Amino acid sequence: MKGPYFTDRDMRLLNHILKFSQAKNTQLYIVGGFLRDIILGRLRTNLDIDFAIKRNAIEFASGLAKKLSAGFVVLDKVNGCARLVKRSQGRVYTLDFTDFRGKDLCQDLSRRDFSINTLAVELRAFLDNAGKSRFSSFNNHLIDPFYGLKDLRRGIIKTVSPFAFDDDPLRILRTFSLSCILNFKIEPKTLGLVKKKRIKLKSVSYERIRDELFKILASPRSYEFLSRLGRYRLLELIIPEIKAMHRLNQGPYHHLDVWQHTLETINQLEKIISHSVHNQDIQDYLSQEISSGRHRCELVKLGGLLHDIGKPKTLRIEEGKIMFHGHEREGSDMLQEIAGRLKLSNEETGVLKKMIRFHLRPGYLADSPVLTPRAKFRFFRDAAEESASVLLISLADQRATKGYLTTQESRQRHERVVRRLIKEYFQKKKQKKPARLINGHDLMKRFRLEPSPLIGRVLSEIEEAQAIGKIQTKMEAIKIAEGIIKRRKNERS
Repeated sequence: MKGPYFTDRDMRLLNHILKFSQAKNTQLYIVGGFLRDIILGRLRTNLDIDFAIKRNAIEFASGLAKKLSAGFVVLDKVNGCARLVKRSQGRVYTLDFTDFRGKDLCQDLSRRDFSINTLAVELRAFLDNAGKSRFSSFNNHLIDPFYGLKDLRRGIIKTVSPFAFDDDPLRILRTFSLSCILNFKIEPKTLGLVKKKRIKLKSVSYERIRDELFKILASPRSYEFLSRLGRYRLLELIIPEIKAMHRLNQGPYHHLDVWQHTLETINQLEKIISHSVHNQDIQDYLSQEISSGRHRCELVKLGGLLHDIGKPKTLRIEEGKIMFHGHEREGSDMLQEIAGRLKLSNEETGVLKKMIRFHLRPGYLADSPVLTPRAKFRFFRDAAEESASVLLISLADQRATKGYLTTQESRQRHERVVRRLIKEYFQKKKQKKPARLINGHDLMKRFRLEPSPLIGRVLSEIEEAQAIGKIQTKMEAIKIAEGIIKRRKNERS
């Protein structure tokens, strides 16, 4: 187990914990996901370990935190649960200590979520065998009253008891996120329990729901599991606005209703991301952390999921034709409330709003007879850092659109234009932005202007003209400014 799973520093930390427990005459057990992942050979950058203790877990953890100079927080005072966070040389250790939920360890394990998370081992036995090259001696010390090891080997997600979802309804969603992460099958009885108890998910805080949802979005199998969440009517409990998208016809340009089209967009988006694995620019872009460990890749998929969220509210039938005029603006407005419920950061909310607001723009550019430098400049200016995100969603959106009025020629043109724009976006990011030809102070001094929105408008026009190569000198910039200011004066007179 040493090597790929533990560094010497990890071992020293666990030995410090063992010595502290021995000094306190306290028996500590490692339980749950940490053991599961070791047996599966899943590597983790940071260690996250759950410890079970007969009683006084909070008091024990508080004393240990002082000994280790670690952060300490009480997670659940009633049920006796506390967390330590220890940072050491770039590695983060999250250590949770919890009182037995029951009279003994076996009763405690019976209250856990899934059989594969009911494995336990005494800390001392774990450390005694941590240096062995084989798992056999380690497995001999496993406490496994609910056959978790057998289900691990079979690749099965199975609840420990019929009351598992009553104890914590978030487990309903965790059934799917864990299946997604581990590529395990969900036992039919557990799926039956999901159907029976699904409504209980509404009682769970959105912060906890968000974290499980993002585990699915972070997986290369998001399409499959978002589809399943939709099928079991769980996604509409998380994002109620989705319900109105079901069975909403879109007309002859589409072959799917709004919801099925949305899922197919996610499917195509994952294929595009997968096929871009050797494009370092795209990979670096998608792997950027936006907030709290959440990355742009997950947000692009969420943007794909919500890109048509405004269609139900904007549905109009004009002269027998189905229309959704302004659905991108409506969707962007709706996103504000959805992001608020999911407790997303302001930065994440801004990123998603741009994806939704501008997702139609690449299509308009592709449909234009001539793709002008001005049109490209304005798209990159408006979408800014999310230009590539918008283009990726647009590409997936188009591939998911195959109604009989959508021609092969238009699809191919859209593909060519979007791919060219993605390439240009990354090229522009690497180029040094040219120095401004003129600034606001210059304008106010030369034209005797007071600070006002007019200054910003003039500078924006000059920046655009410079970017598309229309002007190159300060005098040319002044000439443009002069023309704008004259027109403004004429409008007022």
